[in-house]
Formats: sequence, C-alpha cells, structure tokens
Amino acid sequence: MDRTLVLGLGGTVDYELTWDSSVFDRLAHAHGVRRHELTTTAPITDERSLLVAVLACVASGTGAERFVASSQVIEDFVSHFVYSITLGGTGVRAGLVLDALGIPSVQHLVSIDDNVRRLLPESISYISSATEDTLDPHLIVQYPVGAHVRLTDGDVLSPAPNRLIFANDPPNRRMLLSGDLASALADAGVFLVSGFNTMQDHDLLELRLAEVQRAMRSLPHDSLVYYEDAGFYTRDFAETVRARLLPQIDVYGMNEDELQEYLGRSVNLLDPADVIRALREAHMIIPARALVVHTRYWAIATGPDAVRHRAALDSAVRVAATRYRVGDALRADDVDDTAAMPRHGGGESLIAAVEAALPDAVGVAAFSLDVASPTTVGLGDTFVGGFLAGAVRSTEHV
Repeated sequence: MDRTLVLGLGGTVDYELTWDSSVFDRLAHAHGVRRHELTTTAPITDERSLLVAVLACVASGTGAERFVASSQVIEDFVSHFVYSITLGGTGVRAGLVLDALGIPSVQHLVSIDDNVRRLLPESISYISSATEDTLDPHLIVQYPVGAHVRLTDGDVLSPAPNRLIFANDPPNRRMLLSGDLASALADAGVFLVSGFNTMQDHDLLELRLAEVQRAMRSLPHDSLVYYEDAGFYTRDFAETVRARLLPQIDVYGMNEDELQEYLGRSVNLLDPADVIRALREAHMIIPARALVVHTRYWAIATGPDAVRHRAALDSAVRVAATRYRVGDALRADDVDDTAAMPRHGGGESLIAAVEAALPDAVGVAAFSLDVASPTTVGLGDTFVGGFLAGAVRSTEHV
C-alpha cells in the first residue's frame, strides 16, 4: 500500500512514573493518609487527594482513568519521583509501533509542544489544529503485584499489577479538528479514529462527529477505517459516536474491560460458552462489519467481514506480545522472535470452540510469556498498531 496511514485524533504527553514504594511511604506519612480514607471516587484536587486515589487503586489491584482539577496537581505530584516523558494517545502509540516496523504514518494532533516535536520519529509527520504550544501531561502510574506502601495505621499491598491514568487535558476535551484533515484523507489507505472518549460536552461531540464525517468523504472507497473504543468519561457518548460513525467503520476494536462494560457483567475469558454468548451480545449492540475484541488470552473478530482480517489479527497479537516483552525498544526482529514462542493453551482451546460455534468469527490465541518486568501501559494501542501493520502488509500481497 503506497497510500498514507492517517492516525488520530489526539495525542498526549505522558509522565510515566517509576514506581518507588519508599517515596509513597514518605508521602503517605507527610500527608497523614489513613486506611479508612482510601477511595477511588473522591474529586482529585491536590497532591493529597491524588495520592489517596493511587493508594486506593493499589489496595484493590484495579486500573483507572481519572480526571484531575488541574495539570499543576500532576506536576506537583510527579516532582517527588523519577519519571520519563513519553508520547501517548492511541494514534500516536500506534504510529510509534508502525515506525518500529518501518511503516510511516501521518498523525492528527490537537496539541503540540517541544516534547512532541522531540519525541516523534522522522517517519511520523503530522497535521495539527493547535495554534500555540500547550502542555497538559497525563500521569501514568504502573504498579507491580505486591506493591507495598506503609500508612500510619496499616499497610497497602497490591493483589495484582495494573496501570492508572490521571489527566486534565483541555485540547483533547475540545478535539478541535485540523482544516488539513480532509486533504490528508484524500490519499489515505488507513484512517484510525480514536479519542472521543475524553470529550465531556455532548453538543461539541456532535459537532466534531459531523466534521469528521465531512472530512471522511475524501477517503478513497477502498480505505480501511479502524475505530478503537476506550474508557469513555461519559459512557452514553460511546452510543452517540456509534450512531454517527458505525456505517463508515470497517473494524471496531475494544478490550476486555470495554466488552464487559457494554454487557454490564463480567465475562470468564477462558469459558467458551460465556465468551460465545458475550460476543453474540456485543455484536448485537455494535453490529460492525468486523468487531474485534482483544484480551490477555486471545483476540477475536466477529461479523461479516471478520475473516478477511485474520492476518491483521495475528500481527496485532504478535506485536502487542513483543512490546509486553521488550517495551518501547521493540523492532521487527523482536516480533519475529515472538512468533516462535508458546501460545496460551487456554486461549487456543477457546478460539477453537468459538470458531466452531460462530461461523463468522476468527481468532488468534495470545502468547504465554513469563517476563520479569513486563510493559503493560499502552498494550491496546500497540495491538492497534500491529493490526494496521498486518492490514497494510496483507494489502501489499494481494
């Protein structure tokens, strides 16, 4: 495919904190945090309330994406820790994966600053709606299983590893579109749509969706439109996006958390009967041409066009497993190495059962990897990048 890959709609600057229990011990004592105060629902207005929210999630082993009162709260909190500055957002992280695999892309950005200019590889060009430099960092807290923090009246011990995201990002809430989007799409073989989950004004969302639809009229008729779901700050907004864009979407992707949120129940991801029922229900809610669900054990596409995406699905799983293994330094050789590693046995059995029961389903088992320090942040975005790489390469071989 000689045509461009346009990835949007908004990118972020991430502060990825290095977990250090001793710093959390010190902060917890300095702020006098007690166990009965730990809650994940209180407003985050200052350093102390952010600390309480982190510790509450660690205590339960849960992940979260939370709104904070201002970016200054994040700056104050992160100043106590070692942290790295990285780029985030589904489109940007997918673009970084594609760059590692030797595939250039065009980003649609809604904010820009020197961090973005410095960290974007040369193969990634961009269009932007930003009229000035701004920085509204997203705080990423990745904690391990067994993370231990001492409070004045007891201890916090994490039962599982997970990741937390805290942000106040006005440009991504506004999601102003670049006037260059339509012309960029005129030569696009792929258009990735993501980021509407952070919007909080329904009238503005409707306006942006109408603008995206107008820009998409420029797309060549055989372009692939991939939409990645996410944790919507306002869940009803997801239905609005579907109502407007689903007819134009070729592949609609989501992870296991979003699947369960749509169904309103938990799903045993290794129980064939439960997964088959879940996929049927999800496809009734979201009747996409190809509905892709990616989990820690497997990735499955259902729908009338699902079978054509088998190669892309396999690429997505291999690339995501590679980043889990080696982190941001992944290269094409690392992906080749992953291909020879063992698959998850339960995932393989489940795929066989699902494909036998659902004639329009195709699936790929995840890998079974034992990694001392896995990378868990952005694995869904990496999956998307791997899928698009597979889609491009399968097109090239047609």
